[in-house]
Amino acid sequence: MFVLGLTGSIGMGKSTAAALLRRLGLPVHDADAAVHRLLAAGGAAVSPVLAAFPDVAASDGGIDRRALGRQVFRDGTALKRLEAILHPLVRAEALRFLARQQRLGAAVVILDIPLLYETGGEALCDAVIVVTAPAWLQAQRVLRRPGMTPETFAAIKAKQLPDAEKRRRADVLVQTGLGKGDTLRRLRRIARVAAGCEGEAWPPRSGLQPLLAKTLASGGQGPGGQGPDGQAAGSKREA
Repeated sequence: MFVLGLTGSIGMGKSTAAALLRRLGLPVHDADAAVHRLLAAGGAAVSPVLAAFPDVAASDGGIDRRALGRQVFRDGTALKRLEAILHPLVRAEALRFLARQQRLGAAVVILDIPLLYETGGEALCDAVIVVTAPAWLQAQRVLRRPGMTPETFAAIKAKQLPDAEKRRRADVLVQTGLGKGDTLRRLRRIARVAAGCEGEAWPPRSGLQPLLAKTLASGGQGPGGQGPDGQAAGSKREA
């Protein structure tokens, strides 16, 4: 099974790329959707988040994400506390997704992770796709979002690895500024190539196996709340 990571900075077209990959029939694990499940009523993150942030309970028994966001957005210490809770749980969901797709016989799967490089998620991938676009187009897309301001946009970008660094570390770059049709053609070509490759990231081998086993057994709490670090192998090219 060949594992493709998908990432990109805010406004670069990652959500559109993920939707197009689903359209191509590829299984996609959405890390953002996993966070929403974890913070919803009955989610595994509700109790630890409330223990750390008692004032963010929602009336339905889950977490009020807006209230939580207000507490952590400009408080680096609070954000790190939240990430220490969420990142291992999201990683555990990704591992379960990979194990399930392996059992189902999937040839290529996608890990859609906004903070892939920031959290060491590339260690789970055979190759990483980075979606990118010109800075002017990125700003245009983001500032069209309801409630978004230039100040908020700048603060979000400051918390993410710069686009230039993501592009440098990528195995494959996908430019998203030429329309969905062009992006779909690029992604179809990547999927076709990946289907002909033998993956090495999953099932896990050697030193990665004990860490993944511990993460799954503990429901997400790997050593220090972090996943294995590393970088996907392969030669970078633009699709």
